[in-house]
Amino acid sequence: MLQLAIDLEAASPVEEAASGDVLFNLGLMFSTGRNGVVDFVAAHKWFNLAALKGRADAMAFRRELAELMSDAEIALAQREARAWMTAH
Repeated sequence: MLQLAIDLEAASPVEEAASGDVLFNLGLMFSTGRNGVVDFVAAHKWFNLAALKGRADAMAFRRELAELMSDAEIALAQREARAWMTAH
């Protein structure tokens, strides 16, 4: 069983540190399963947001993921990215 320990005192919400680099790293985490879970929808969302924050390389990663995803998954990732931008 995978158990992750998160240092809540040292952690900061994504919205506080929403640089393109931080968002890009979240995309990498979900696309590779570094956190124990591969989630292409979440990865696409974070790469999309990273690209909006100026990380040009995030566009290529997002494009590669889109080739592996269904149209419905891409649409969901885009909705989640828009919702995140609206909330933050």
